[in-house]
Amino acid sequence: MWEARAADGRGAELAAWVRADALPALRGSAGLVRTELFAAPGERVLLITWWTGEPMPVPEPPAGLLGRPAHRWSFTSEHVE
Repeated sequence: MWEARAADGRGAELAAWVRADALPALRGSAGLVRTELFAAPGERVLLITWWTGEPMPVPEPPAGLLGRPAHRWSFTSEHVE
């Protein structure tokens, strides 16, 4: 999971950067199963990726788009229904 808060007023730009730059950089990576992009109040953008193996890191966005550094978390699936 990757989450970033955009600089004030730049949430849509950050989401567009994820679609135009980050997702294409991840596509075709071995083990990538699925991606899902979310927007949230407070100019936040969230990208969740599913992998069958070791995940590839999300590229760094241009610094001017960020209100603070991006956060990254890795999770292991415990249960699916």
